[in-house]
Amino acid sequence: MPLLSLHSPIGDLSVAEEDGRIVSLDWGWGSEQSRTSLLREAARQINAYFDGELQEFSLPLAPPGTPFQQSLWAALGDIPYGETLTYGTLAKRVKTSPRAAGMACGANPLPLIIPCHRVVGAAGQLGGYSGRGGTDTKTALLRLEGAPGFGVELFPV
Repeated sequence: MPLLSLHSPIGDLSVAEEDGRIVSLDWGWGSEQSRTSLLREAARQINAYFDGELQEFSLPLAPPGTPFQQSLWAALGDIPYGETLTYGTLAKRVKTSPRAAGMACGANPLPLIIPCHRVVGAAGQLGGYSGRGGTDTKTALLRLEGAPGFGVELFPV
């Protein structure tokens, strides 16, 4: 499976493609690198996101998951840049429980691109984040996007 790694403010990331679609975004550096046109475009968009120049990814995606996970991940894509939604509200949108919504968020194979970091707990709690750095990374992404209540500090030096 073609894979391309890049440095980012939240650590090294590796993006993979299969059959002309992006299938995963993982933390860490892959041992074998491929510079396909799609992976180069994914890296360009990820860098533009971190530079504050991109608010919505436009890549062909095929994250592996159950039909339920697919529907929840599609709903995540509807959360605008710089905004948050509670697990409860997300759950109502896809007609499930907040716990099931949280579990599907945690199984998201394309964090950042499918913006699970924009889902927070009730009463301003962050909830979890399955990416490296956990809620510190989630907070950094929400700050980057200027989400209300998350200040303007970007990434620690």
